[in-house]
Amino acid sequence: MIARFKSLATTIGYWWDSDYRGPNEPDPATLPDKVDWQRTLPFIFLHLGCLAVFWVGISPLAVLAAVFLYFLRMFAITGFYHRYFSHRTYKTSRTFQFILAVIGNSSMQRGSLWWAATHRHHHKHSDEEEDVHSPRISGFLWSHIGWLTSKRNFPTNYKAIPDLVKFPELVFLNRFDQLIPILFGILMLAIGWVLETFFPSTGTTMWQFFIWTFFISTTFLLHGTLFINSLAHVWGKRRFETEDDSKNNFFLALITLGEGWHNNHHRFPHSARQGFLPHEIDPTYYILKLLEKFRLVWDLRPVPEAVIEEAKNNPSV
Repeated sequence: MIARFKSLATTIGYWWDSDYRGPNEPDPATLPDKVDWQRTLPFIFLHLGCLAVFWVGISPLAVLAAVFLYFLRMFAITGFYHRYFSHRTYKTSRTFQFILAVIGNSSMQRGSLWWAATHRHHHKHSDEEEDVHSPRISGFLWSHIGWLTSKRNFPTNYKAIPDLVKFPELVFLNRFDQLIPILFGILMLAIGWVLETFFPSTGTTMWQFFIWTFFISTTFLLHGTLFINSLAHVWGKRRFETEDDSKNNFFLALITLGEGWHNNHHRFPHSARQGFLPHEIDPTYYILKLLEKFRLVWDLRPVPEAVIEEAKNNPSV
C-alpha cells in the first residue's frame, strides 16, 4: 500500500511540477529516448478528449470560437514563445512579457522557458545527432511528436536561458506549466455555461463549447506547431543553402501564421520577420508591427539588407 501511494505521489509530482525529480531518479539526460507514459498522460488526455465531439455535437459558435482560439494561441506561440522568448527579436516590458508567457502557456505546449531552451538547442544542433527532433536523425514520427514523450526531453535546461531565468514569475509559470491550461479549461467551461444558460438561441451547450475550444482547438494547435519541427524539414523548397534540412512551405506558413518560411528563418533566426520577401505572407510579423504602434513591443529586429538581396537572387519559392 505504501509503495503504491509513493508511486501515485511521484506521478502527481510529474504532472504538476515540471522540475520534479523522483526519489533516486537518474539524470534524465542519461536515459534512452523512449515514451514515458507518466509524463505523457496529459497529452493522451488531450487527444482522447477530442473524441467527445461525437457526443456533444457541433454548433457554428463553438467552431468559430475554436478557430479563433487556434489562431490567437498560434500567434502566442509564433510571436511570443518563438520570436520573443527563444530569439529575443524584439523588446517589451516585464509586465507584458508575463502576459505573453501566460497566453502562450494556455496552448498546452509547456512553459516559455522550456520552449525557449529546447528551441535554442535545436538551432545550435539543427539536424545533427544532438537535435532532439530531427527527421534526418530520428525519423518523421519521432521528430513530430515522439520526442515530446521522452523523459530525457522533459527537463528545462535553465543554463541555456540565462536571460530569462532572472525573472521568478517566468520560472514559476514554467515549473507549474499545467496551472494555466487548467484555468483556461475552467474559463471555457464557464463561458459555455453562460452561453447555454443565458443565450440558448446560439444553440451551444456548455460541454460542446468546452470540447471544441479546449480539446479540439488545442490539439490542432499542437500539431500545427509540431509540423514546423517535422514537415518543414522534409517538404518544401530551399532558398538558402543552410547546413540543416529546413525548407520554405507556403501551406505551413498559412496554418502557423508565417512560421512556414522555415529555411528563411534558419538562414537568419534573429529577425522578427520570417517572410523575407513581400509575397511571403507572415501574419505574425504584421501583428507584431501593430503591437509596436501601441508601444507594447519595440525595437523589432529587421532582416539585414544583405540577406534580403541574397533572397532576391535565389527566388526558389
